[in-house]
Amino acid sequence: MKAIVKVQLKSGVLDPQGSAITGALQALGYDEVLDVRQGKIIELDLQGTDHAAAKQRVISMCGELLANTVIENFSVDIID
Repeated sequence: MKAIVKVQLKSGVLDPQGSAITGALQALGYDEVLDVRQGKIIELDLQGTDHAAAKQRVISMCGELLANTVIENFSVDIID
């Protein structure tokens, strides 16, 4: 099975990379873009068949390493 982890900065945390992307898109003529929030996606290949247990393990991984929970939110999806 596979875990998909999406990590993004919490609302209110400055996102300089998102601001740079916003400016670049506007400079290219995409004036409809008002704001960009940049994040990351992490894919994990996992062994086992228990989706609930896998999700709890990945949530633990996020809390310990994959996300900085002080400034970032994350979501976890488990797929076959």
